[in-house]
Amino acid sequence: METKSIMIVGVGGQGSLLASKLLGRLLVDEGYDVKVSEVHGMSQRGGSVVTYVRFGDRVYSPIVDTGEADLIVSFEKIEAARHLSCLKKNGVIVVNTQQIDPMPVIVGSAEYPAGVLEEMTAAGAKIDAVDALSLAEQAGSAKAANIVLMARVAKYFDIPYDKWVAAIEKTVAPKFVELNKKAFELGYNA
Repeated sequence: METKSIMIVGVGGQGSLLASKLLGRLLVDEGYDVKVSEVHGMSQRGGSVVTYVRFGDRVYSPIVDTGEADLIVSFEKIEAARHLSCLKKNGVIVVNTQQIDPMPVIVGSAEYPAGVLEEMTAAGAKIDAVDALSLAEQAGSAKAANIVLMARVAKYFDIPYDKWVAAIEKTVAPKFVELNKKAFELGYNA
């Protein structure tokens, strides 16, 4: 199998690292060679977080470069735009429609850009937008938006639903498993 490349991008505290662990576990369980690399940046202060997940028969590097991502999973709209150049020509961006203001917007020195998703679509990107935050809150916690996004990602894989649920059970702390299974179900059926 040709190596596939996924980028998971977001803002510190959104759960992108858990999402990458879930995806990595699932792919290893499916028998793929998997490489995962995390770039934390200013993650503890709400800064950009990028995780690379590459899988296939044999993977030699975890890094995804310009034009190499088959799929970008973005926890926030500006983060999707920031990494658009990494998307392959026929790649897909699964993006949470949530808006998280970066520091320049918070301090009033800039405005959050309008029409971010529309501009990416106009540039030729295939966008799969989902209100992951609302679905996560419906499941019981805003913190489950990461799992809602992973459920949307599941639609782009030929891996059965029950195997995704099994990976959730193996990856998430036991006291949060049922909440995350509900979030996954809501995201999958959205």
